[in-house]
Amino acid sequence: MHLKRHLLTLAVVVIVYSHYSSAENPCCSFPCQNGGICMTTGHTSYTCDCTGLEYYGDSCEHPTFWKKVKLMLKPDPEQLHHILVNYKWLWSIINNVSFLKNAAMKRVYTMRSHMIDSPPVFESDHEYATFDAVGNYSYYTRTLPPVPRDCPTPMGVKGKKTMPDVDYLVQKFFRRTKFLPEPMGSNVLFSFFAQHFTHQFFKTDLKMGPGFTWGGHGVDVSHVYGKDKASENLLRSFKDGKMKSQMMNGEEFPPYLKDAPVPMTYPPNTPEHLKFALGHEFFGLLPGLFMYATVWLREHNRVCDVLKQEHPEFDDERLFQTTKWIILGETIKIVIEDYVQHLSNYNFELMFKPDLLFGESFQYQNRIAVEFNHLYHWHPLMPSEFNVSGSIIPMKDYVYHSELVMKTGLANFVDSMTRQRAGMVGPHNHGAMTQHVLKQAILHGRTLRFQSMNQYRKRFGMKTYTSFEELTGEKKIAKELEELYGDIDGMEFYVGLLLEKRREKALFGGAFVEIGGPYSVKGLMSNAICSPKHWKPSTFGGQTGFDIVQTATLKKLFCQNIKGPCPYISFRVPDYVEGDVDEELLSCQHGCHQEL
Repeated sequence: MHLKRHLLTLAVVVIVYSHYSSAENPCCSFPCQNGGICMTTGHTSYTCDCTGLEYYGDSCEHPTFWKKVKLMLKPDPEQLHHILVNYKWLWSIINNVSFLKNAAMKRVYTMRSHMIDSPPVFESDHEYATFDAVGNYSYYTRTLPPVPRDCPTPMGVKGKKTMPDVDYLVQKFFRRTKFLPEPMGSNVLFSFFAQHFTHQFFKTDLKMGPGFTWGGHGVDVSHVYGKDKASENLLRSFKDGKMKSQMMNGEEFPPYLKDAPVPMTYPPNTPEHLKFALGHEFFGLLPGLFMYATVWLREHNRVCDVLKQEHPEFDDERLFQTTKWIILGETIKIVIEDYVQHLSNYNFELMFKPDLLFGESFQYQNRIAVEFNHLYHWHPLMPSEFNVSGSIIPMKDYVYHSELVMKTGLANFVDSMTRQRAGMVGPHNHGAMTQHVLKQAILHGRTLRFQSMNQYRKRFGMKTYTSFEELTGEKKIAKELEELYGDIDGMEFYVGLLLEKRREKALFGGAFVEIGGPYSVKGLMSNAICSPKHWKPSTFGGQTGFDIVQTATLKKLFCQNIKGPCPYISFRVPDYVEGDVDEELLSCQHGCHQEL
């Protein structure tokens, strides 16, 4: 009798334990809305923390009265984009009326920046808030926490239980068989600017894992001055504040690596005369990156000469440190007013005007999110071959040949870059040499357990897609994706970004801009240089240095550092005409079916 009772008790315990151990994590369905935090309360129940939100209810689903008013007045992102890329007459008025332009730019700063958590909440090793997300700077932060490990599918509860084979995805949807030019006329000068600028803060520490970084968390011009103080000192001449350089063919170029032995990545057996010392260890990879390293080196040394004439009392150290501030300021000015302006294609003229935020509640600190890093994988921008002053050079013969810039001359090389079209970011346009990077990005996204494309759309104020056809804007790829992923809410983040239909008069789909924009604005405007303590003439050695920053443009950057007549300088090819889009290529972007 006792034995039967013990066996019965044991059976009940096993059944109960089995039930709870196999119970689905209730947070896997992401029940909390509008930024609410899901927290389990036992094995089968949860609660949503709506603290600090303008929403209430069990799932934070009900907006407060004033939030309802705000939502009624807030334009849909697609409607706002339509207004910004059209109605030139309206924007011409706003651009020429100071108080209207300032008000609009201030709204851009605050609206975008406030979408980014500061201080951050999540990192990649935990699905809940940790102090490491705030205090451990070796982590990239996370905008959305990882999908819990004990969920039934990689995206929580939606989609199939296994992700599609990554090699199949790359070959089926992304492999380039015919080069597709970017429809808005972007050129290769733009492509290399994006790569050169962003690699000062996208520095994944792959030894630690894809959720970690070995770099800083913002615009620190380390891509010009090196990753640390030791590298910076090796790159300095310690004379008149200048950086080391050498004269070749009558032009100033970066020094050889043997003369400034900073960490650099070159293939084995690379001759010494092809090894150069640059701010980032792999900027010797492509001549386009070497071109930007050269022009920033020249700009630094040029500004040193200006400051020395203005301040003969400044010693080498003060000349160097003051010039570094100026280069930082010029960088942000050019990024906002040339680069982001081109990216957005808005008729509203963007401004770099930090004082618009003075007096506002604004935090001058930034952390780089791993989602931002993944979003910025724009490798289809790179063509498969380069036209350098009439010589067609395949990518395989272009890499690690920085001497092409010197042989051609900086002016001619820049001219070639401005006249060659960049590639379209989207399907069927990854060149052979970047497909492994795409594969790695997709696999890293899975390792990091990114939430679905739709979850990120919700987080950044966009409507979720209800079907794959709505995502891609066509039927063929949509059908194939549905077979692979099963549910639109099971669509993985980065693959969804690349396959999203292109926005009206834009380089990309809407999610690239609506998600990337807040990261960009927060990262730029939270820089210390933009704070009231630093945005003043004394930081830049007086009004002359301050004026260099406030009047900086992409064109001036090149033209003031090129001997002789300045070539055409723009992020668009010179023969671009708005509306002159190759519709056959646009349809091919989504409709051309590539068989394995």
